[in-house]
Amino acid sequence: MLGKLIGWDDTIAAPATAPGPGALALLRLSGPHALQIIDQLFPSKRISTQPNHTLHVGNLVHQGETLDEVVVSLYKAPRSYTGEDTIEISCHGSPYIQERILDALIHNGARIARPGEFTQRAFLKGKMDLVQAEAVADLIASNNQSAQRSALYQMRGGFSAELRQLREQLISFSALIELELDFSQEDVQFADRWKFYELIESALNTTGALIESFRLGNVIRHGVQVAIIGRPNSGKSTLLNALLNEERAIVSEIAGTTRDTVEEVLNIDGIPFRLIDTAGIRDHSSDHIENIGIRRSLDKIQAADIIIHLFDAADPEESVTQVLTRQAAWQAPASVSGKTILPVANKIDQLPLVHIEQKFSAHPEILQLSAKNHLRLDQLKQKLVRSVLANRTHVGESLLTNERHLQALKKVQQSLDSIRQGLDQQLSGDLLSPDIRQCLHWLGEITGEITTEDQLDYIFSKFCIGK
Repeated sequence: MLGKLIGWDDTIAAPATAPGPGALALLRLSGPHALQIIDQLFPSKRISTQPNHTLHVGNLVHQGETLDEVVVSLYKAPRSYTGEDTIEISCHGSPYIQERILDALIHNGARIARPGEFTQRAFLKGKMDLVQAEAVADLIASNNQSAQRSALYQMRGGFSAELRQLREQLISFSALIELELDFSQEDVQFADRWKFYELIESALNTTGALIESFRLGNVIRHGVQVAIIGRPNSGKSTLLNALLNEERAIVSEIAGTTRDTVEEVLNIDGIPFRLIDTAGIRDHSSDHIENIGIRRSLDKIQAADIIIHLFDAADPEESVTQVLTRQAAWQAPASVSGKTILPVANKIDQLPLVHIEQKFSAHPEILQLSAKNHLRLDQLKQKLVRSVLANRTHVGESLLTNERHLQALKKVQQSLDSIRQGLDQQLSGDLLSPDIRQCLHWLGEITGEITTEDQLDYIFSKFCIGK
C-alpha cells in the first residue's frame, strides 16, 4: 500500500553524478519499465535479454538521432541497489548530453526521481533498513575519516544488528509473558525473570553508551568549535597560522590587529576542528571597531565546544594566578559552564628554561608552547583530541550521529527503565507487557519496521536527487 502511495509503480530516472561538466556522468533508471525503455533507445543489442550484471557499449539513439556513445550497466531485479530492474548509463559529462538523454528517458515513459527516491525504493524493497538508508546520506556527506567509518559501519548494518538483536530478545520474552497471561489462573511463569532483568540491565547500558556517544558523533559529523581566546598580542593569530601551517591570519606586534573572527578547519586524527581566531579581549578600548570584535569574541566563548585560553608567558604582568582568575570569570556564565577550557602559555621561547620551570611547576595543567617556533604544537593537538574523546580511547564504530535515532533511543531507554522498575516491584506479566510493547515500538521506529509515509518523505527528501 505504501509503495503505491509514493508512486512505486513508476519508472524513475535522474543523474547520479554531481551537476556541471566533467569527463563522465552517470544517469540512473529504475522501475518496472526500465528494461523496456532502454531497449527502445539502445539499438546495438536488446539489453533486456542480456545476462545480469553486464556492461554494454553502444550508441544511445532517440528519434533517429544519436545522443552519445555510452556504457549501459544492467542490474535485474532483485539483484540491484533498488531491488527493481535498474539501468545505469555512463555517458560523456556534458550537461547538454545529460539533459538530452534524460529527456529521451522521460519521453519513453520514465519520470524524474524525487530526492532520495532510489534509496527509498531500496528500503521499501527490503534491501536495507532505515538506519542503513540514512547512513547512505551520511556517507555521501562525510568529510573526514571518522565520519566515513561511522557511516560505513551503519550502512553495512552494524548498528542495525545491535538493535535487531535487542528487539528479538525483547520479543522472545514478550511472547513468553503473553503466554503466561493465558495461564494466569494456574500461576505459572514461562519467562525467567532473572534473565529478563539481566537483559534489561545490559540494554540500558548499551542504549546509555549510544546516547552518550551522540556528543562525539555530532562533533565528528559537524566539527568541533574551538575558540582561541586571549588578551591582545598573546599570539592567537600566530597560533592559528602555526596549527594550519599557513599564513591565514594577519600577524602584527601592534595590539588589537585582529578585529573580527577568522575561522578555518583543521583535521586531527580524523576529527574536524573549526578553529576560530578571535579579537583580543581587554577591559577597555577607545577603538569602536575593536570593541565590536571583543564582543564577538565573548560570543564565540559561548558558542565554542572547546576554548583555548592563550596568554603571553613572557609578559611580566601576566602571573599564572591572574590568568586562572580571568579564566574562572569566563567560566562563570551558565552558557560557558561545562565547556572544556585549555589554558595555554605562549612565547616560552622568550623565557629561560629555569624561569619556565619556576612559573609553571605548580600548574601542570597549563601547556607551554611557542606558536612562532612551532614548539609543542603536537601536544596541543593531542589535548584537543583527548578533550573530544573524553573517556573513549578511540572513535568507536557504534557512534550515534543522527538526531532522530537519539530521540528514539531516549524513548527506548525510558521504556527499559520502566520495565526494570516493574521487575523490581515484581509486577505481573500483564503490567509489564505495555512497557515492553512501547520499547519494541521505539526500536522499530529507528530501523523503519514501524514508520509512516510522512516520516519516509521527510527522511529521504534530504537526499540528493540521484540517490
